[in-house]
Amino acid sequence: MSCTHLHFLTSVGVKKPNSIRNKDVMCPFCARDLLTDIIDTDGPIMLLKNKYPVLQKSYQTVLIETDDCHSELSIYQKDHLYRLFRFAINHWIKMEESGKYESVLLFKNHGPLSGGSIAHPHMQIIGLEDVDYTLHIKAEDFIGLEIDSYKGAEFTLSTLPKIGFYEFNVKLGERKEIEPFARYVQTAVHYILTNFPFHCNSYNLFFYKLGQERYAKIVPRFITSPLYVGFSIPQIPDNLEWMKEDLQKHYFTNTEHFHN
Repeated sequence: MSCTHLHFLTSVGVKKPNSIRNKDVMCPFCARDLLTDIIDTDGPIMLLKNKYPVLQKSYQTVLIETDDCHSELSIYQKDHLYRLFRFAINHWIKMEESGKYESVLLFKNHGPLSGGSIAHPHMQIIGLEDVDYTLHIKAEDFIGLEIDSYKGAEFTLSTLPKIGFYEFNVKLGERKEIEPFARYVQTAVHYILTNFPFHCNSYNLFFYKLGQERYAKIVPRFITSPLYVGFSIPQIPDNLEWMKEDLQKHYFTNTEHFHN
């Protein structure tokens, strides 16, 4: 039977460095020669065991995206973006297929309101021994206004956001068609950080397997609404159609150029 809560080890959590809020903290991911428990590498991309495993009954790994501490997913060159997404998704699926875990999380935090602690670009892949995240996920979480689609990949703006307000969804087509999937995710992140109608410096990127489909959800982060925190009531803004058209205007006036 799947559990509903994860247990957090505060004795480990207090030891974690925080280079997002404290810029004087030395970045642990830049000292690559000192990193241990490395699982796999692909050029500057590296997967290793998390040095601070704060969650009980889990296997926690960190995926360092690049050796450039000041880079960010929204500005990666195409070849690195595709390389990163193939690496991340392959290891996510490999951990799922190991049969050791009730479910496997793949996600990314960026910025001071994201819940992350290290500024260096990275993702996390976590195997949960007795928690199934899919019990809290529904197909309608990924329903939305279509922004663009290509080769089975679909880019939408949620009409039933999970937390509320603005959430971008990307559906993966065939697994081999990783490139449009990665480009759509990058576009959502770039829009949030650069062209969003409200100043935003933080986001979360979540990956999901629901049935036979795989999705990404990109969520701009602000202070969470008390209606959601206290009552689990999401709110839907009245300008979704405008935002869909604004995003299309910024990135998809020439779709042939976008997909080349």
